Amino acid sequence: MKGPLSARQGELAAAGTPTDSKSAVAAPRGPATPAFDAATTASEVALGELRRLLGTWRQHEPGARLGHDPEALHQLRVTTRRIDATLGLFRRQLPVALTHARRTARSVLRTLGAARDLDVQLAELARHSLALPESERAAVEPLRARLESERSRARARMIRALDSEPTRRWLETLTAASAAAPSAAGAFGERATVVMPERVRRRFRKLRKSVRRLGSNSPMEDYHLVRRRAKQLRYAIESGALMFGKPAEEELKALRRLQDELGAHQDAYMARNRLAALAADPANELPAGTLFLMGRLAERHSTTTAQARKSLTRSWRKVRGQRWRALRSRLGELLDDARQGSSAVIAEPVPAASAPTLAAGYPQPAPEPQPHPLEH
Repeated sequence: MKGPLSARQGELAAAGTPTDSKSAVAAPRGPATPAFDAATTASEVALGELRRLLGTWRQHEPGARLGHDPEALHQLRVTTRRIDATLGLFRRQLPVALTHARRTARSVLRTLGAARDLDVQLAELARHSLALPESERAAVEPLRARLESERSRARARMIRALDSEPTRRWLETLTAASAAAPSAAGAFGERATVVMPERVRRRFRKLRKSVRRLGSNSPMEDYHLVRRRAKQLRYAIESGALMFGKPAEEELKALRRLQDELGAHQDAYMARNRLAALAADPANELPAGTLFLMGRLAERHSTTTAQARKSLTRSWRKVRGQRWRALRSRLGELLDDARQGSSAVIAEPVPAASAPTLAAGYPQPAPEPQPHPLEH
């Protein structure tokens, strides 16, 4: 029997796009790849990334509102998470108004996440029902109806949140600030070759610290912290992938594997808790056959969750090993060059005729790991 569906496995349930782990790695560099200008500031990098993300938000918000394609909501949530990560990564190089905007970003993330989690659980339920004998499938319907009702309420809250004054003001603040020219004064004028390697190093140390704190009886919340810090490290590396070169691509592959595996455990943990809450609710009026089915589903989720430490140990070894050492060496080279005032910090040489500055054409980060479609 197949294991439970993770959030990443459910993400393209409607899109029907197959997964290939190789598709999630950074795109290969070619002669058209923009060169990295050593004079580019971290503020320019941050504002350029925010402009790109705001464009992505505008692309996916209409579809997320309509609700016809779960992938649109997923992409809107990913975009919001990346906006929050960019504001956090460059908080010292951005105007105060933007750093304060993180509070609204997190509120938006919570409402999007509540609706998205129910999309994922309904997709997992549909997948599980296909493996059941025909005689047992009727027990699925009351649970499906209950989850769909919860999703409708979650989507209504999401629409209200998207239409709210704080959210629209948040978007206006991001748009106005990202369109402004970056300041060359103080921290805003710090070069990216100095700021970004230090940010990556710091985030790696935080991730390593959270991994080392795990014990044999650590709760799932501690594993979730590891996953969150892995994402933060990943976004920091992606933001500087052009200057970090090949070592960044290799480290990002390992980080995505770690993120995917921990994500599957987190999804199972959340789904099990939701089933337990439904079963304990005296007003649920679910029939005995459905409650029995829910117990079997919860047992499957528990089995998945129990594998968290084993999966983490395997994935973490790849993150902290040779890949990290190669990237750490590259970070050191960049810092040494920056301190010596060198302009030779391009990760890979490109022809001068096709070399716009980073601010004019920073490469797109690799997409979120893409899942396998549901079987219908």
